[in-house]
Amino acid sequence: MGALVALTATIALVGMACGNGGTAKAAAQTPAAKSGNAGAPVELNALFMKQAGYSEEDITAMTAEYTKANPNVKVNLTFVAYEELEPKILASYSSGGYDVVLGDCIWPPKFSQAGVVLDVTSRMSSVNTQDIFKGAMDSVAYQGKYYGMPWLNDCKYLFYNKAMLQKAGFSAPPATWDELETMAKAIKAKGIVKYPIAWSWSQAEALICDYTVLSEAFGGGMISADGKPALTAEGNQKALDFMVRSLKEGLTNPKSTEMLEDDVLNTFVAGNAAFGLNWTYMYAAAKDPSKSKIGDAVGIAPIPGSAAVKSATVNGGMPLMITSGSKNPDAAWNYILYLSSVDVQKKYAKNALPIWKSLFDDPAVVATNPEVVQVSKIQYDYIKNRPQVPYYGELSTELQKDIQSALLGKMSSKDALATAQKLAVSLAEKK
Repeated sequence: MGALVALTATIALVGMACGNGGTAKAAAQTPAAKSGNAGAPVELNALFMKQAGYSEEDITAMTAEYTKANPNVKVNLTFVAYEELEPKILASYSSGGYDVVLGDCIWPPKFSQAGVVLDVTSRMSSVNTQDIFKGAMDSVAYQGKYYGMPWLNDCKYLFYNKAMLQKAGFSAPPATWDELETMAKAIKAKGIVKYPIAWSWSQAEALICDYTVLSEAFGGGMISADGKPALTAEGNQKALDFMVRSLKEGLTNPKSTEMLEDDVLNTFVAGNAAFGLNWTYMYAAAKDPSKSKIGDAVGIAPIPGSAAVKSATVNGGMPLMITSGSKNPDAAWNYILYLSSVDVQKKYAKNALPIWKSLFDDPAVVATNPEVVQVSKIQYDYIKNRPQVPYYGELSTELQKDIQSALLGKMSSKDALATAQKLAVSLAEKK
């Protein structure tokens, strides 16, 4: 879901360095050229999402490059809206209607348990996972196994209005949420903007993305180390208390409870917020004079932390997976390795974040957008996933409702989390 919004615009990001010696073996060698696919003709069907970081033109070009190096392989591409991805995968996986599918980072636990996608743990032996950000690898992992290859990367960042901060007497963005709260109060007191913070807190998945950021930043976490629900943990309580308090004190725009990410973008670029959490696409939009009133005043920084945690952000990545019904899993994996390779991700870095750590220092890629690349290099070390559990869909729906109740004053923060915890425990026992 994060990637759906986060990657809907052309974004300038990322790069590589340190030499390719530390990158994935298969990726660094460009697997299309060393595929082992010579022989009988192979036909693959691949399912992608429209407007997801890489454009349809990008993916079509990547695929053409792959099939040129592997003339015995034909790849049929299908592009659908995000909302159509999961239904199409579930309807066709057993028959192998699609061999390669793009999924959301919240799906691997559910898909693995239901037998929708293949376990690719043994195939990962050719990949230097140490060069891939841990948060990206975690998004394809479940119970010690891998069910896909990270491909599209994105996460949320702190966006701030440099001019507003300067007017309030601040020369740098906040490093902690306490500092952000102090700055927001000063900005409001000086009349610089009525509501300093804008959030995507509508009763939707966007709310859980923001709550994940805050719960992790305050030292919480919705699932404990042993895999059990932990909604009532102290850090989670602090996070929800902060959200409620910011609304009561007029620091958060009250319309945030009805807003999604694009609404945060529109509020921010109109000059009606000093701070906002959003996906990478907001930076380019805020710089675009045809869409924004603030221009060069936009700043991007790592999301603040607390005494417990330096920073935390939410994963909005999307992995590539092989369906369990695929008749050509070897060719499918080779195609996936090509799309996710260092060479390809470097070539198309203008439009999407790479998965490779070593790409974040490459001069050519850094030049696409130095400020964003520098911040991304830091922020990606603090990626956190939404709960990686098979029952995530049901949990998210309940948590959206309970958090909204707390934000709207219908329920205390403590009662809201206790209600969510009760359902989570019930769901965990059923699974």
